[in-house]
Amino acid sequence: MAVTRRAVTDRRRSWIRGLRGRPVLPRPRLLVCFMGLVLTCDLLSVVLTWWITPARLAEIATFGALVLCAVICVEAMRRLGPPTRLARDLLGAWWLPAILLLPPLYSLLIPVPLFLLLQLRIRRRAVHRRIFEAASIALSGFVSSWVFHGLLAGDAARAVEGPVMVADGTLVAAPGLFYALSCCALFTLLKTAIVAIAVRLSSPETPWRRLLWDRETLVLDSVELCVGLTVAILAGLSVALLLIALPPVVLLQRSLLFQQLQTAARTDSKTGLLNAATWEQEAGVQLARALQARRSVAVLIIDIDHFKQVNDTYGHVFGDQVLLGVANTLTHHLRQSDVLGRFGGEEFVVLLPGADMAEACRVAERLRSRVGRMRLMAGENSVTITISIGVALLRVHGDDVIELVGSADLALYRAKGAGRNRVCLPFTGPWAIPGGTRGGRVASGREG
Repeated sequence: MAVTRRAVTDRRRSWIRGLRGRPVLPRPRLLVCFMGLVLTCDLLSVVLTWWITPARLAEIATFGALVLCAVICVEAMRRLGPPTRLARDLLGAWWLPAILLLPPLYSLLIPVPLFLLLQLRIRRRAVHRRIFEAASIALSGFVSSWVFHGLLAGDAARAVEGPVMVADGTLVAAPGLFYALSCCALFTLLKTAIVAIAVRLSSPETPWRRLLWDRETLVLDSVELCVGLTVAILAGLSVALLLIALPPVVLLQRSLLFQQLQTAARTDSKTGLLNAATWEQEAGVQLARALQARRSVAVLIIDIDHFKQVNDTYGHVFGDQVLLGVANTLTHHLRQSDVLGRFGGEEFVVLLPGADMAEACRVAERLRSRVGRMRLMAGENSVTITISIGVALLRVHGDDVIELVGSADLALYRAKGAGRNRVCLPFTGPWAIPGGTRGGRVASGREG
């Protein structure tokens, strides 16, 4: 009985420590202010437009039909089983028509039921993050809708011949198509910019190019824009035509989710990096190519110093934040061709194609330095993280993945034994350095 009570008490204490380490609101003040600014703009826009927007039955019916179609898509996502780290969806196919066909007020309202449903039916996330996602889409949609209807109002007195589309029950000539396309693109740009600013404030080391310029994101945004514009044209002709638009959108949504599920099977759920099995496959392919072309390749094994102590002190929730923070820092300071994965526990592994020993040591030292500059907040405490790195070179310390990882692992043990927070090489081979390197210099094995 005493053992059972002790175990329950230990679990309770661990749970309490985890709650203390869990951030209720994002810690950077600028990020909190920015999120508050976006939400305040939304609320003020709702108040200002609520009184000037007449309640028309046709517009309410269109709004309800778009929400119902979006709800069906969310349920289809739930039945397929979305990945833990769901990155993209096609719900924009339903709020883009709201931007074009309805007054700006409805653009502020449509994200509310959809994100509430996502929170309750798909996956629970931190409330402030879910609210900010809805607020950023609402604000982007409101601005885009206001611009679109303003452009239409300016052209209302002019009759232009050419292809037409339906918006707000009136026929709009050829410029309307251009306005619609431009305002949909404006919505995408605004949404991307708001999210990018928030991520940058949360993680200042994140390069702007990674936040704004991504080929896959650009393709998905283009598809979402085209699908949303098509649905808007059909809904503008007749709300009943949404019955025709719904099945293809659901099919596209399921295809996108299936692709993300495949990606999730290859990645680690906590960090988004390649898992150990997938990394080994990717590394094997790279090594085969390097052996055939007689190019150099290096392998790094990275271990977070005193990670168990971090978990015991601040809780496992904060430990997960440490893993994610280290993973993001490593990702931002590696080349796109480098293969980064989570090796297990608090260890990461990197394959550097084309890197000789000097280059591998420079990269390892840069990663060690960058991670050492991280500052993570656990409640009111600022926590500093350090890493130890073992380095191995193809043909010098091994000829395949297993040998290279084994040699790098031995070098990692040398780094930990020499005091941690340093880069070390294996004992074997002409490149062996006694004690490893720390801060860009040769470190004695007695140091630390």
